[in-house]
Amino acid sequence: MERKKSFSDRLQDNLDLPGEALPGVPVMELAGDRRVLIENHGGVTEYGTARIRVRVSYGEACICGTGLELTRMTRQQIVVSGRIDSVTLHRGRNR
Repeated sequence: MERKKSFSDRLQDNLDLPGEALPGVPVMELAGDRRVLIENHGGVTEYGTARIRVRVSYGEACICGTGLELTRMTRQQIVVSGRIDSVTLHRGRNR
């Protein structure tokens, strides 16, 4: 069974817009294996040197690695630095 698309998903598809063009849509950017930028976040739910979890509008992003630290955190952006092993998106979960 296919899930219903949200209004913003349908708008993005119909107008052929990149996801970051819509307000409030989270944008995650991975720069090599050393930095992750998350825009339009909902806050940090777990913080440690091996795992950092960040709430986004449709779930949670989990960054795993070693020596992780928040190098910047504003209302709009979070930057995580360290050795990044994985970035996982958990839809609909706020564990």
